[in-house]
Amino acid sequence: MKMILPRIVSILEIAAVLLTQAARANDPRTNSWLTTYAGKYARIYTSDANKTSGTSATTWSTGSTAQSTPVYCGVQGVYSSASWVYVYSSGLASVVMGPWYLNAAHLLAFPSYPTNQKLLYRIPRASSVPATKSLNGGGPIGVFVDGVVMFNSWDAYFWNGTTNVNIGNSGAYRWFRDAYVNEGVTFDANNAHQAGGQHHYHANPPGLRYLLGDHVDFNASTKIYSESTTPPVKHSPILGWVSDGYPIYGPYGYAVSNDASSGVRRMISGYVLRNGQSGSDNLTNTLRSTSPAWAVRLYGSSSAGPANLSFYPVGTYMEDNAYLGDLTNAVTGLKYVPGTNTFDLDEYNGRWCVTPEFPGGTYAYFVAISSNGVPVFPYNIGRGFYGSPAGGKVTSISETVATNFLGSTNLIATLNPPAVRSGTVTLTWNALEGGSYMVQSTTNFSTWNTNSTGVSAFLNTASYTNIMNDTQRFYRVARTSVANFDP
Repeated sequence: MKMILPRIVSILEIAAVLLTQAARANDPRTNSWLTTYAGKYARIYTSDANKTSGTSATTWSTGSTAQSTPVYCGVQGVYSSASWVYVYSSGLASVVMGPWYLNAAHLLAFPSYPTNQKLLYRIPRASSVPATKSLNGGGPIGVFVDGVVMFNSWDAYFWNGTTNVNIGNSGAYRWFRDAYVNEGVTFDANNAHQAGGQHHYHANPPGLRYLLGDHVDFNASTKIYSESTTPPVKHSPILGWVSDGYPIYGPYGYAVSNDASSGVRRMISGYVLRNGQSGSDNLTNTLRSTSPAWAVRLYGSSSAGPANLSFYPVGTYMEDNAYLGDLTNAVTGLKYVPGTNTFDLDEYNGRWCVTPEFPGGTYAYFVAISSNGVPVFPYNIGRGFYGSPAGGKVTSISETVATNFLGSTNLIATLNPPAVRSGTVTLTWNALEGGSYMVQSTTNFSTWNTNSTGVSAFLNTASYTNIMNDTQRFYRVARTSVANFDP
């Protein structure tokens, strides 16, 4: 027995490792990332005219930012440990980004273009729910599955008692400008723009949702995304992960939070403008004399905002919105309750529910939109985190991790089933843009003939056509070189 005990322990240890690896492979935190386009260059439209003609750029420059060599878009690495999932990304979307302007007439160009962020972001694999919630501030508060960071609903300006300022720390001030309302004119078709070179989403990202198959249509002629008009038939996919470890889904969830058979419908935000509706106070009368209840809970106190509603219309600030759960239904005389009245999501813009990835239940945020796809407050998540925001940007990985995915030059070309017609064989394979490929064939596996060299990829796909006279032939491809890129 003593002689075989170490062998038994070794087998158990191996089994434990395999089970751990299997658990990581099945964890949505490691397998929900959009890696389909990891071999494709990031692209932008630099003008409306270029967008109309479909002319995109893989290198670009403005007065403040430049991308002088191509860079691969999105997620380029996923790593995991027992406690963390690390995502390495260029921070650039898989859809064509831009153009960006400073005004609705598109006469003033936005001052910056996106650049390779070489982003390393980590998400906790286990989430905790603190009694005291944390505010989210400026900068990344999560990362979407295409590797683009999530910003909150703030545009970095706040009311300091006299005017709106952008000086970093807001200190004791309690009125923050709504990014979608004040900056939405600068967003591209995917509701994104950049701070410096850091590309980010403030609200519903229809381009990403389109790639994920989430009830969004795309007009290839106009390059416009729109919410599908047909009823939704499936639960939205995971769009990203917030730094507290909870997922954010698209706008469609199960009608009954704990019942996957209850049908699918759009999740309704719990916020309304403070204009007297649904029992809210009316700022036209009160002139921002107090903060809403949700803000008092998060900030610790109330304060007055700008009283000039003509210059600062209702909706300018996040605090111009009230949470329905704090209001009284005039018909019933009772407080509104999420899931039982006319809204679904709590003040953090999420709920506890079952989802396709979490059939046993999870807390999940949902992107908030109106019935026609227009973003509505609080857009992605509320002003506070539901969980403890332990994740965030890091500069390196200082622990042993498993590698779940590698992109860029680590991508392996995989041949698709060949198309054969009248002796003509057409090969296609997933390729690395900027890569050069060699095609070889054999009939006996002892002698390989080179059919072609220098085959280039179109985006992230390459192809080759060959006329064969043999009864059978086998093919293989190999990448022989890669053009210079921003790593």
